Amino acid sequence: MDRMKALVLKAYNEFSYEEIPVPEIADDEVLVKIKAVAICGSDVHGYDGKSGRRIPPVVMGHEASGEIVKIGPKVSHYKVGDRVTFDSTVYCGECEYCRKGMVNLCVNRTILGVSCNEYRRYGCMAEYCNIPERILYKLPDEVSYETAALVEPLSIGFHAAAITPTEIGDTALVIGAGTIGQMVIKVLKNSNVGRIIVSDPDEFKQQEALKSGANYVLGKGMDVVEEVKKLTGGKGADVAFEAVGLDVTVNTAIQAVKKGGAVTLIGNVTPKVQIPLQDVITRQITLRGSAASSGEYPRCLEAIADGRIDLSNIISKVAPLSEGAEWFDTLHDRGAGLMKVVLIP
Repeated sequence: MDRMKALVLKAYNEFSYEEIPVPEIADDEVLVKIKAVAICGSDVHGYDGKSGRRIPPVVMGHEASGEIVKIGPKVSHYKVGDRVTFDSTVYCGECEYCRKGMVNLCVNRTILGVSCNEYRRYGCMAEYCNIPERILYKLPDEVSYETAALVEPLSIGFHAAAITPTEIGDTALVIGAGTIGQMVIKVLKNSNVGRIIVSDPDEFKQQEALKSGANYVLGKGMDVVEEVKKLTGGKGADVAFEAVGLDVTVNTAIQAVKKGGAVTLIGNVTPKVQIPLQDVITRQITLRGSAASSGEYPRCLEAIADGRIDLSNIISKVAPLSEGAEWFDTLHDRGAGLMKVVLIP
C-alpha cells in the first residue's frame, strides 16, 4: 500500500486522476481510507485559480469521512477500523486561541486540501489521507459515510447560529441558499427562532430551502428589504445570516434587519465589500464574522443520528472519484439543480 489513486489539480482547470504515494503518518496521526469526499464551493473557486488557495499541484478536498487503517504510536483514543469524520481545520492545540477552545482562530492553522503561499497540505480527494488525532470524530452507527462528508459544512452553520444571539420567536433572514445557507436554515429550524425567511434568486435553491425548513422564500426581482418588512410588520428581521459575500447581499442584510438587529457574515466570495456605515451606526446594527467551526462536530453528529437534521436533500449526486474532473466542470459552469456532489474513491 505505497501508492494510491488521487484526483490531482495539475494546473488551473486541469485535473489528472493518477497514482501518487500514500502519505506517511506522523506519530499523532492516523491514516484514513477515504470513503466519501464532497466537492466544496471553495474547491470550485480554487479550481480556476480565482481564490489563490489551491496553487497546483494539489489534492483538494476537506469535507470527507472514512475508516482508520493505520495509527501512529501517540494516538490513544482511536483504533484501526473506527469509522470517522474530521475537521477541515488542522489546529495546533497549543496557541492562545486553541487553549481557549477557539480552534478556528488558531494562529498556526492549516486547512486540508489547501495550497497557498503560506503552506501546502494535501486533502481527501484520494484513496487515503493522513489526519491528526485531535481533529477526528467517531461516527455514530446511524450516520453513513456520504452523510458524514457533509458534517463539515453543517458545522459551519452550527457555529454561525451559536455565535448569533437570538430570542424565542425571533425572525431570521438567510441570504443565499447554497450549501452553507441550507445548513444555516436546518440549524435555525432546530433552534428557538420563530420564522425563517430565505432570499435566493435560484428557483431550485428556493425549493431546497423550503425542504430545509424555511417558512418564506424570496426570489429574483423581489425587493428583499421591503418583503421582509411586510412579513415583520414594518420592523425588519431580528437577525440576518449573509451566506454569499457580495456588496449587494451584505447591504441587503444590513438594511433588512430591525434597529438594534444583528447580521452574521459567513459568505466570502469577494475579499472586500462596501457597507452603509451611517446606517450601521445610526441603527446600531451588530456585524459579526463567522469563521469555520469551533467544536460543533459532536452536536452535528448527534443531530443527524437522532433525526433532528436530515441532509439527504443536500446530496445531489454520488459519483466515483475517477469522474471528479467532469463534476468540477459542471459545478464550475454553475450546473443547474445541483447542491452537493459527493465523490467515492
